[in-house]
Amino acid sequence: MFVVSLTYKVPDEIVDFHRPAHMDWVKEAFDAGTFVASGRRVPAIGGVLLSNVDRATLDASLATDPFYVNGVADFEIIEFTVTTASAGFENLLD
Repeated sequence: MFVVSLTYKVPDEIVDFHRPAHMDWVKEAFDAGTFVASGRRVPAIGGVLLSNVDRATLDASLATDPFYVNGVADFEIIEFTVTTASAGFENLLD
């Protein structure tokens, strides 16, 4: 399992300019099964993506994100092993 933390590195107006293309990419990645959850960080300094695909698939997907391609955000990828999950989320267990 991977947590991808995005941190904006450009002014808000540049983030806002690229956001529609980024959100289209997020939808396509969800449709492809790459992500299981996503959302904005609070405060709104970036976003978070949760993925349960292999690292190569994740890296290939992230490389096409308009926020990555256009240098809008820094990406931190944290890998972890899911050892405990709430009822209904057992499919996330490793």
